[in-house]
Amino acid sequence: MKIHQLSLFLENKPGRLSEPCQALASEGINILTLSLADTQQFGILRIIVRDWEKARDVLSKMGCVVNITEVVATEVEDRPGGLAEILKVIEAGGINIEYMYAFTFRYGDKAVLVFRFNDPDAALKVLQAKGINVIGPVELYERMRS
Repeated sequence: MKIHQLSLFLENKPGRLSEPCQALASEGINILTLSLADTQQFGILRIIVRDWEKARDVLSKMGCVVNITEVVATEVEDRPGGLAEILKVIEAGGINIEYMYAFTFRYGDKAVLVFRFNDPDAALKVLQAKGINVIGPVELYERMRS
């Protein structure tokens, strides 16, 4: 189960981050999670929203460069070593992690991580074969309501 993530390239100047956030808010689009990486000249804002197509259209109309990528969300035991166990599974499967970040919510005793893999389909097979719960968009959005 892959999730669509929007990546925006933003100039690294004051106010540039608030513009897309305000545009989404004006259209009633809630950001479920985000990650921001920067360099001296630009930043990459990665966001997950429920209606990614509407968000893409809103942001594109305001002049943002928007790239859509597929990411995978998994549960991880929220305890020391929980992440290390999932990383072992991924490494044993020969899957490369391009980047990752976490959701700001927990579900019971589990945390939720977002991974961008070089091969998301292969990663899904490896994770599911080892019994790791991969969270699809519908389940993820339902959890956000809880």
